[in-house]
Amino acid sequence: MNARTAGIRLATPDDLPGILEISNWAALHTAANFAVEPETPDEWRDDYDRTHEMFPWLVATGDTGDTGAVLGFAKASPWKGRCAYAWTAETTVYVHGNHHGRGLGTALYTKLIETLRAQGYRTLLGGITQPNPASVKLHESLGFRRVALLEQVGWKFDRWHDVGYWQLDLAGDTGTPAPITPVGGVF
Repeated sequence: MNARTAGIRLATPDDLPGILEISNWAALHTAANFAVEPETPDEWRDDYDRTHEMFPWLVATGDTGDTGAVLGFAKASPWKGRCAYAWTAETTVYVHGNHHGRGLGTALYTKLIETLRAQGYRTLLGGITQPNPASVKLHESLGFRRVALLEQVGWKFDRWHDVGYWQLDLAGDTGTPAPITPVGGVF
């Protein structure tokens, strides 16, 4: 399955088990995800319920319809809780290990960025555990630039990990921003 044959659509609650499987695999086997034990369906359902109206959750599925196995996901979330950050989102993308290198991450992230831009977000931030050359390459290929390195901020697999932050500016200084449009208004 590659990016041309996978369908990308908004995630639904029915997709959460597939999303969680991918995320939990990454948590257990990589330092890219800072969870140190499997997360629960309730935790992800709460996060989805709290954020999906204003922050897109996308899935790539095994066909071009509304069904099929979740091959990867991309989502956005609030950067921080203070109101002044309302036009900034943190982004993430994960692809099932059996489908790496087929363009799914790029396709998911491209659609996520398009959606966030249409909603009115101004700044996107992606945190990348270092080293992770594939994720750095993905972010930079889509226009993100490295803006920070937080040293030794995560303890996992018996060692400290650095996290770099990559930023994508979606709009220049355009004065007072308009309110963010809900996901359903642009997707």
